Amino acid sequence: MSRKLTWLGWFALGALLAALLCIGLYQLPPIKDRLEWRLDAAGGIARGWLHPGDTLPTPAGTALAGLPFLATRTPSPPPSTGQPQATPTATPLPLPSRVVLDPPKWEKQDWNNCGPATLALGLRYFGWEGDQFDISDVLKPDRGDKNVNIEELVYFVRTRAGWLGVDYRVGGTVEQLKRFLAAGVPVIVEKGFVLDENDGGGGWAGHYLLLTGYDEAQASFITQDTNKGPDRLVPYAELDDGWRAFNRVYLYAYPMEQQAAIDVLLGDEADRDVNRQHALEQAQDEIGAKEQDAYAWFNLGTNLVYFERYGEAAQAFDTALSLGLPWRFTRYQFGPYIAYFNQGRFDDLVALADATLYRTQKAEESHLWRGWARFRLGDAAGARQDFLSALKINPNYQDGQYALDYIGG
Repeated sequence: MSRKLTWLGWFALGALLAALLCIGLYQLPPIKDRLEWRLDAAGGIARGWLHPGDTLPTPAGTALAGLPFLATRTPSPPPSTGQPQATPTATPLPLPSRVVLDPPKWEKQDWNNCGPATLALGLRYFGWEGDQFDISDVLKPDRGDKNVNIEELVYFVRTRAGWLGVDYRVGGTVEQLKRFLAAGVPVIVEKGFVLDENDGGGGWAGHYLLLTGYDEAQASFITQDTNKGPDRLVPYAELDDGWRAFNRVYLYAYPMEQQAAIDVLLGDEADRDVNRQHALEQAQDEIGAKEQDAYAWFNLGTNLVYFERYGEAAQAFDTALSLGLPWRFTRYQFGPYIAYFNQGRFDDLVALADATLYRTQKAEESHLWRGWARFRLGDAAGARQDFLSALKINPNYQDGQYALDYIGG
């Protein structure tokens, strides 16, 4: 018996030392950089096996039903913002058949870093000398954080490259993108695409692209893709098909002295409310053409949230989720959280955030909104834990710090 205990003791000691050695080696940057994303991907795949499903859950009690009063385009004047109205050219000048801007020096994106890497390319076009890590250190200090949204990219430019103007609009068109490029302004878009099976388990995901030209003869944009490589041609139709999953959002940076020219390019959409109204009508038109289009319903909800029409937005999101949205969708876009919260649908918000965080654990926005819902449901301890989790992922997350301060830290 004593020999057996001795053998077991030595075995346990050896196993403990081996585990400590592995943990120590994993902390070495060259090893961690190579293994971290593989372990994360493997964990996501395993969670997918345990809880299979390619789409997000439908909110409890939601029946698949259209919203006919919204599916038909019913434009209405947007509220006045007091912003000066730009005067577009009466007749837009014909576009050249081909535009090729000087491509910035390309760099391969780090793990989960397409947003910072793409923005780095866009800023480099204007002489900025940083790289993707200068941006990600501010916007996503944790490499495992899988999303940087468009507002965060704008925030970085305004606070770290303030000699440039920057903004974004939604509801864009292929024609608008070409006009920006023809004016010498590269554009960043966010679009959906399908991952290979061996890349995070495959399936739909979001990705940023920098557009630096177009070619009418090939009906394609010239793109700088931080994952696949520089100067890649993407057909207009292919880009628009993926782009519409993100409300056709586009970001543009420009030298401050070009503000007047940018306003002319935007026309009446220099006013953000006008732009959102157009995007809302664009979504209504697409629903009218194809009522089972989940992306169009989601875009409708997103634009209704902008106008604080939360009840209608929640119905639009219900329909989109009923029709089926990829499970990664609320990793990138958070309109349903906002609409459900403002409608007092806290249980539905928690269920949706739970589904997102099960497969994407490092998503500070989902932690934030689940925390707010838990707080309103009376679970202050759960809310605090969610807010702390959001700040652990991103210590610079101001919304997370505000939430923690609000409930008393």
